Amino acid sequence: MDREQLIKGLSAKARLVRAEYKYSQEDMARALGLSKKTLVQVEKERTQLSWTAVVALCAIFRESEILKMTLGDSPVEVVETLALDRIYAPKTKTLGGKVWWRDVKKANGFKMQQNLISGHFRILGEDNHRWYSSFNKEYIEERFNELIKQFKEQ
Repeated sequence: MDREQLIKGLSAKARLVRAEYKYSQEDMARALGLSKKTLVQVEKERTQLSWTAVVALCAIFRESEILKMTLGDSPVEVVETLALDRIYAPKTKTLGGKVWWRDVKKANGFKMQQNLISGHFRILGEDNHRWYSSFNKEYIEERFNELIKQFKEQ
C-alpha cells in the first residue's frame, strides 16, 4: 500500500464514515478541513481526498468500524507508517495483533507481525508495545534481529 492507494481507498469510504458517525456534510467537511463542495465531489467520486484530509479522517475517526475494516485495527498506524516510512516508538501499547495481524517471527519476547490488510510490518515487545513499524520488510527484519541480539546479551 502506498499513499495513492490509501487516498483512493479512503476517498471511496468517506461517505460511509460520515454515515457511521451520523455527521452532516457540513460537519464532516468542517472536521476534515474541507469545503462542503469539495466533500460532495469526493462523495460523488468526482475527486479524491487530499493526503491531509486522509490523515485527518484517520486521526479524527480512528475508532470507525469502516476504517478498521479497511485498514485494520489502527488506521492511524497505517498513516504514520506511510508518512514517516518507518516508526520507532517503543511506547505505543497495542492489543497484540489478535485480529488483523499474522505473526511472522517470534524470539526473546518479541514478535514480528504483518498486517493482513495494509501489508505493513511491526515489531511488538512481550507486553504488546509497538517498537517499530514499516512497509519495508528488510528494515523490520534488521530491527528485529538487533532487538533479539540486544536482549539476548542482557
